[in-house]
Amino acid sequence: MATRVFLTVDTELLWRHHAAGLPSAEIVARSLEPAGVGIAYQLATLAEHRLKATFFVDPMPALVHGIEHVRAVVAAILAAGQEVQLHLHPNWIDAKAVDRTAHGRFELIDFSAAEQRGLIAQARDLLIEAGAPAPVAFRSGSYSANDATLDALAALGFAYDSSHNGSEHPWPSAIALPVRQIAPVAHRGVTEVPVTVIEDRAGRLRHFQLCALSVGEMRAALDHAAIRDHAAVTIVSHGFELANRAGTQRNTVHVRRFEALCAMLAARRDTLVTTHFAERAALPLDRADTPLGPSLWRTRRRQVEQLWSNLVAERAA
Repeated sequence: MATRVFLTVDTELLWRHHAAGLPSAEIVARSLEPAGVGIAYQLATLAEHRLKATFFVDPMPALVHGIEHVRAVVAAILAAGQEVQLHLHPNWIDAKAVDRTAHGRFELIDFSAAEQRGLIAQARDLLIEAGAPAPVAFRSGSYSANDATLDALAALGFAYDSSHNGSEHPWPSAIALPVRQIAPVAHRGVTEVPVTVIEDRAGRLRHFQLCALSVGEMRAALDHAAIRDHAAVTIVSHGFELANRAGTQRNTVHVRRFEALCAMLAARRDTLVTTHFAERAALPLDRADTPLGPSLWRTRRRQVEQLWSNLVAERAA
């Protein structure tokens, strides 16, 4: 049986640009289309390689900066044949356009069960208002979720959550599952599809995110999953992640990683099948899949690459 791959892109306005006092149009540009390597570029690259991806879109900034930017990005994603699912950063609840110091609580797990359900319902309704189909999958901002989050999702009719991240456990990723749980599992009325993690050193986990793993580590993790017939691989990126933190220049290290990842998935499409949550693909829920083990050589190579990314690519003029 082929391994399902959930290639996910968390899509949101960046709080740091809002807090810096940038105009709304500049916040949107730097968050969603930074330096020519944002959502449009990512959609085109995915199409070139015939890959499916899930864009977890956070509609909550619409409360401050208007819903038009959410409508535009949702329309672009759907027109490209990709899917939109729900993302949520709750700090936008009390944010103000005129007072950039104002904000709500940043982590969803800081809210009560009833408050979480209300926030998720509000975000779902905003996303539908922006033109998305009713979402069936959810990922909390910062992976901040607990069992109360899943209870709320189940009550609201969601089928999937993808917030469990063992490398961020127990805070803010606080779902009551083992830190090494990477296989999909039925939990609290939904199917939890954890973010894939690897061991970069014995006993230390690192999640499968473009800015976190080197090309070599990504290749090893994909091959590990395919050879061992894992139920799923869940990969994380962001709409802004291929640019520097200011959103003004490409981060060439991250761009190369994204292009290499797409090429690897295209080359392995027979055994690693990119999938949309809305397809409701049959996922085995009883697998004891284990993370890729540590390799000092892979880790050291990535550390050198990260140093270049932080010191050179982030500061490119």
